[in-house]
Amino acid sequence: MMVAQLPQVDAQSPQTLQVEVESWAAQLEVVHARIAHHFVRAEPRQRVLAYLKGLLSNCQRKNGWQLAELMGEMTPDGMQRLLSTAKWDANSVRDDLQRYIVEHLGDLPAIGVLDETGFLKQGDKSVGVGRQYSGTAGRVENCQIGVFLGYATAKGFAFLDREIYLPKEWVNDQKRREETGVPEAVRFTTKPQLARVMLERALFGWSVFSLGKWGYGLW
Repeated sequence: MMVAQLPQVDAQSPQTLQVEVESWAAQLEVVHARIAHHFVRAEPRQRVLAYLKGLLSNCQRKNGWQLAELMGEMTPDGMQRLLSTAKWDANSVRDDLQRYIVEHLGDLPAIGVLDETGFLKQGDKSVGVGRQYSGTAGRVENCQIGVFLGYATAKGFAFLDREIYLPKEWVNDQKRREETGVPEAVRFTTKPQLARVMLERALFGWSVFSLGKWGYGLW
């Protein structure tokens, strides 16, 4: 999740900007310390900090190979383990980050921002992938669709939550579900229903909604 406080810096002062950037790096360490206990083993606990630093770097492509190279590793195996087989509770991490966001950006009015984005894919193995409309591409493409919830106040903005959209053909395909580890309890859920779930499990209330360009029509 991204947290961004609106910068209070003089554009003509490189020294002030440098101090601000250094404070962001220090806050990343604070965030990592806050979520580290969710990673039982030391290897993924340390790797998640390197992963976050990679995502925030100027690395052109944030894939496993590029991030591994940035860390000085020969293969992307470690990064792939972190995201696929390492034992950690992503939802518990999300909840801790939501509390952090409220502490640092909490204010009224608070705006909940809902929208979706498409992730273009070439293969057919990624969860939820298929030919469907992608607003990112502006046309039907082979892609995954994610629904996202953001939080915005006068103090800044952050991503709060996410859900992957599973088309009906995916939900009804037991073989693909087993191959990709989709839990048995997952059933077909529309994008507006996914958005509602995220709003209801957020750890605070809302003052204003912004439903993105799709107009999710939740209520």
